[in-house]
Amino acid sequence: MRWGPLLTEQLTFYWETSLWPRVQGLTDDEYLWEPVPGCWSVRPTADGTWQADGTGQREPDPPPVTTLAWRICHVAVGVLGTRARAFFGTDVPDDADMFDPRLAPASLPATADEAVALLASSYQAWVDGLSACDDEALARPLGPRGAYFAEDSLAALALHLHRETMHHGGEIGVLRDLYREGYRP
Repeated sequence: MRWGPLLTEQLTFYWETSLWPRVQGLTDDEYLWEPVPGCWSVRPTADGTWQADGTGQREPDPPPVTTLAWRICHVAVGVLGTRARAFFGTDVPDDADMFDPRLAPASLPATADEAVALLASSYQAWVDGLSACDDEALARPLGPRGAYFAEDSLAALALHLHRETMHHGGEIGVLRDLYREGYRP
């Protein structure tokens, strides 16, 4: 048994049957819709870039409600994108770990179409990189790129990232359902 295809198939099945269909047809209004006051979202900054609320700070307790923009960018960048780049990228600074902000885009998507495209490319980069790994590579500790998870294996990271994608993907689905049904505070 090869573990790489099982890990890849786990995420691919979820992507094809659940997450990817749920982000189709997303509008800009829906992307930035704030279902309650005080949501974390993706917003323009003074320098013209778009950044996620809460970046670089500890998550409050309880965590804030987030917009579709925040959730999609979190999956595209924080869950899949920076990890794919850290472990499978070719232009990674030698001192970077998987949390390094240099691995994230300088600006997050301002529109729904840009966000869906970023989500798709991040998913594909992660799946392509993971698919290329043999069982030995999957079992090897992450090392310095893993930061404080350096002793964990790539397979353990993959399982965690897939759970995160599924968890946040479910939240994306619920937010789309609420928007579709006309929920407005």
